[in-house]
Amino acid sequence: MAQATLNVPNISCGHCVSAIESELSEAEGVTSVKADATTKTVTVQWDAPASIEGIRAILSEINYPAES
Repeated sequence: MAQATLNVPNISCGHCVSAIESELSEAEGVTSVKADATTKTVTVQWDAPASIEGIRAILSEINYPAES
């Protein structure tokens, strides 16, 4: 299992947190998602076929791009 914590500056409220957690949780292989509006971070755990590139792509698609 892999894990990453990404900085996502666009997180500003509980709705943002819910949207991110909902979308990423639906991705095949993602086992855990925790978004935090206070720290503006998203911590994700996943197994194959999910990948960090795929997770970043989903965040970009839903208008919550992660910083590099």
